[in-house]
Amino acid sequence: MKLSVIIPVYNEVESIQVILKRVYETNLVHEIVVVDDGSKDGTRDVLATLDGKNSLRVILHEKNKGKGAAVRTGMAAATGDVLLIQDADLEYDPRDFPILLQPIEEGLADVVYGSRFLGRAHRVTMFWHLVANQMLTLMTNILYNTILTDMETGYKVFRREVLNGMVLHANSFDFEPEFTAKILKRKFRIFEVPITFNPRDYSQGKKIKLHDAFEAVWTLVKYRFVE
Repeated sequence: MKLSVIIPVYNEVESIQVILKRVYETNLVHEIVVVDDGSKDGTRDVLATLDGKNSLRVILHEKNKGKGAAVRTGMAAATGDVLLIQDADLEYDPRDFPILLQPIEEGLADVVYGSRFLGRAHRVTMFWHLVANQMLTLMTNILYNTILTDMETGYKVFRREVLNGMVLHANSFDFEPEFTAKILKRKFRIFEVPITFNPRDYSQGKKIKLHDAFEAVWTLVKYRFVE
């Protein structure tokens, strides 16, 4: 089973080499596809020195299009049997790769979500983000008759076949609800596993904003009835 790790990046010059090191240290990766989404802080200069080495490919967006657009570019370029989305901001720990991959390796799941709310260690911060995440997850469960605990998680792992015939449109943080809606409607087998989580706050460069929550609500409702 060949694992492709997709890393969308925007202005992460201080963390990009750290996260790549952690991904390599798992010894589980067939390839890494980094999609730089128009960074202007020197991230591109760092990536230019790494492109083509150690199974790393760098794809550049000439202007910032959003996380969803970067993830879609990475998925289109990945060649592995299993795709894993890894944020570059150090909130998610690649040491969780084995537990994320296990349900797929054992033939139990087509898609695995790493849940931040199933009891593993996490930094204590940002109460209202927790509330928003739980409300969006509850809305997902009501609309799609499921029992997810963390729809908005950045750790999503899936067999390549899941993407067959699926058209994704998200350009921003609406990728999470769109992808979730479409895999639920297609009845893929989804497992959740607990992950560790070290959230950063806005002073540390966190990018998601309140308006993204409203966009997620609209996305969940829209794809319940279309596509």
